[in-house]
Amino acid sequence: MAVPPSPTVFVVDDEAPVRRALSRMLRANRFAVATFASSKEFLGQYDPDASGCLVLDIMMPGNGLELQRVLQKKGCTLPIIFLTGYGDVSKSVQALKGGAIDFLTKPVNDQSLLRAVRAAIEKNRVTRQEQTQVSEICSRLATLTPRERQVLEHIVSGELNKQIAGHLGITQRTVKAHRARLMAKMKVDSVAKLVCLANRCGITGSSS
Repeated sequence: MAVPPSPTVFVVDDEAPVRRALSRMLRANRFAVATFASSKEFLGQYDPDASGCLVLDIMMPGNGLELQRVLQKKGCTLPIIFLTGYGDVSKSVQALKGGAIDFLTKPVNDQSLLRAVRAAIEKNRVTRQEQTQVSEICSRLATLTPRERQVLEHIVSGELNKQIAGHLGITQRTVKAHRARLMAKMKVDSVAKLVCLANRCGITGSSS
């Protein structure tokens, strides 16, 4: 099994003294750190599989809010902590609405930033764990035959074997056989668990 990459705090700020100070403080508290002078530089080295969080200057050239929007479009799950030297309320509201985990004013208090970084990394860990679980469930779904998938969708809709048989034009015995096979493939021992897994992959029932 591959070892997951260590969480990294990605610091993006156009002021070199700020980057150095944040990097020293974070490394002193045993965080892995990578620093970038611009949004363009960060995007040029962006790794979709990276874990951790992003500490981002909102007022730097290239616009921190724009980088936030670009990363959202890329499906990036790195939580963002915005830093600003201006305390702009409207921008902070915009950043938080965009999913930022925190908004801190420069010069940032070390303990406040450390708390925010720890919370962001934990949020990212939970998100990545959820994504891994959903990916595994969807892989199991992919092993179902077209008929098993149909039966599953009717089960998720809350239908009984008799109703499913009527909708699909097959016998109840056949429905039971499909049901047993698909539950084995999905690795569940109850309908409740089956429905829960299906819902997590976006299956909410049959459209027919």
